[in-house]
Amino acid sequence: MLINTLNNFLPSSILSTNTLYEIGEIIVLGLIRILMFFINFFPDKIAEPFQYQFMQRALLTSVLVGLICGILSCYVILKRWSLLGDAISHAVLPGVAIAYLLGLPFFIGAFTTGAITSLGIGFVERNSRIKEDAAMGIMFTGSFALGIVIISRIATSTHLMHILFGNVLGVRMPILLLTFASSLISLIIIFLFYKHFFLYTFDPIQATTIGMNTTIIHYGLMLLLTLCIVASLETVGIILVVAMLITPGSTAYLLANDLKTMMYISAAVGVISAIIGLYLSFTLNVASGGAIVLVATIIFLLTFIFAPEHGLIRRLIKS
Repeated sequence: MLINTLNNFLPSSILSTNTLYEIGEIIVLGLIRILMFFINFFPDKIAEPFQYQFMQRALLTSVLVGLICGILSCYVILKRWSLLGDAISHAVLPGVAIAYLLGLPFFIGAFTTGAITSLGIGFVERNSRIKEDAAMGIMFTGSFALGIVIISRIATSTHLMHILFGNVLGVRMPILLLTFASSLISLIIIFLFYKHFFLYTFDPIQATTIGMNTTIIHYGLMLLLTLCIVASLETVGIILVVAMLITPGSTAYLLANDLKTMMYISAAVGVISAIIGLYLSFTLNVASGGAIVLVATIIFLLTFIFAPEHGLIRRLIKS
């Protein structure tokens, strides 16, 4: 359906979406083969579930979501944007519902309402006496309420339940390609504008002084978060995606003292949580989103207790 929609807007002489789809499919299948090369080194009991095609698609989707959520999680923690992540994740709900009613890919609806809410929060904050946390609360609850009202009018809500709680085991190739494209775009933007994001995160006044447009950087980060959240909907769902934007970064914050190291650790925590959670979801027949978030939480708790420099035990010894 997405391909047909794009074909309506783009002349075939400029871009063949079928060709793009085929190229994306080849790349994705290549990445799955690389992942399976490493998975096959594990004992048969662990590697066996990943021999199924749907598990291989779920594996790559989980790895991509864990990677990009882990990296962006660092900015969420350092900028104290935990509430913002929660707000955007819930704000995509009306977009998903409207896209469902119109027969459009939910990706388009979710990104549209998520982006509008992100920009709306910033607009209200910068053009009134309302503080950022209150602006987030107003926009987030208003958008979520709209989504609930629309969903309550939809007779069949089975697919929407997957959006709310995630169902990575049922990921189809078009959704996997969208997740891959979203992750790739996010990684490229973070790589190209790393210095801008770095300075804005730690010293926005200095960034403004040397001529950086902090407004664009601010909204750019918000849109990146929105893109990441939309890409994660099928994996962990709207309700739990905020956990993947907070927990990996919080874990890395206890272990690292610079941003690059924090990003590497956070990305690793996100990917490991996603893989182990996926495996547990299959073997225990439990919800994939809940399993992934629980694994990430356990890793955080272990780090909170045993982190060599900032852990609880270390603090007790020092005191």
